[in-house]
Amino acid sequence: MANLSRRRFLKTASAVTVAAAASPSFPSSIGQRVFIGSGTADGILAYDWNSATAELTPAGVAAKQANVDWITFSPARDFLYAASEVDSFNGKPTGAVGQLSRPEWRAASALRTELGQQGHLPRGSRSHRPRPAGGRLRRRLCSQLPCDRWQVEPIVWTEHYTVHGPNTDRQQSAHAHFASFSPDNRFAYINDLGGDCIHIYHLNSANAMLTPAGTYHARAGAGCRTLHFHPNGHTAYCVNELDSTVDVLAWHKSDGSLTLVSRIELLPEGYHGLSRACDTVITKDGKFVYFANRDKDFLYSFRADFTSGSLTPIGRSNCGGKIPRNFVLDHTERWMLVANQNSNNISVFARNPVTGALAEEGKSVAAAAPMCILFS
Repeated sequence: MANLSRRRFLKTASAVTVAAAASPSFPSSIGQRVFIGSGTADGILAYDWNSATAELTPAGVAAKQANVDWITFSPARDFLYAASEVDSFNGKPTGAVGQLSRPEWRAASALRTELGQQGHLPRGSRSHRPRPAGGRLRRRLCSQLPCDRWQVEPIVWTEHYTVHGPNTDRQQSAHAHFASFSPDNRFAYINDLGGDCIHIYHLNSANAMLTPAGTYHARAGAGCRTLHFHPNGHTAYCVNELDSTVDVLAWHKSDGSLTLVSRIELLPEGYHGLSRACDTVITKDGKFVYFANRDKDFLYSFRADFTSGSLTPIGRSNCGGKIPRNFVLDHTERWMLVANQNSNNISVFARNPVTGALAEEGKSVAAAAPMCILFS
């Protein structure tokens, strides 16, 4: 692993390690397996993670499934699902999702083996958060895949979106980009980047069917990309890709609706260049929230009020590369890992658990077109 700034990184890392040693709240995660979704022919890469030293060591190709842009576990963590952003599968104009399994998750275990793929999906399948009725979505279509003992089966539900926004380059049509679920698992949410909205559904987990329950409408041209719920159970954050903003939303348990509380500008004042907001990370205790922004590449740290979910800026920091596609905290929450798609690297930054601040300099390890990071 190469150092971006070895002296500064070790200085910051040492301080964080001492703080962690004094606190029993940080679990040990030495020798943990990490999977990287890669936008290459290899598909899923394996690495070993040592939280004591912040070392991320390549461990080979975990599974070959071309152009993987999202990976996630089943709730029991015994299966891994991989979505591929492809335009055809087995000669048909469709994306693909693969199901993978391995009896042992520890770093010393053998690499994963592929169990099967399902090709009856919209082209260029995108990200989701699985439940007993896992989802798959892209552009005008939202498709629902049921899982029988967590094995992927053919689509049983689909919806065709037609709304589109004012951005002539990015919103010529609807663009269902991200699926998530309410804290009580009763509602499903589909972020429509092309339509500047979030489609809301009642979720029937018994048969994987979704019933319309309303729509949240964002600012025209915003481009709703992702939605993440705060641990307080009534706040959500919608990252808007096209105008680099975040809508802080109130979630209403009674009907699943979302209402705007405030809007946060991610870009520095006066910046007017190319920019795309990307993703969200929330600490387990709900005290800190982080957002990633691409093109104008940076991470933005916030302190969160647990009761209200309101955010107070801490500051912007280096993402360690170009186009931060995905970023995650390790299980100790002392380290932030960033997948920088266009610079082909994973950056590792120390995190101060008291202030929430991220180190400006970090480590870097090579990874081909990293799209998604998943800790086992």
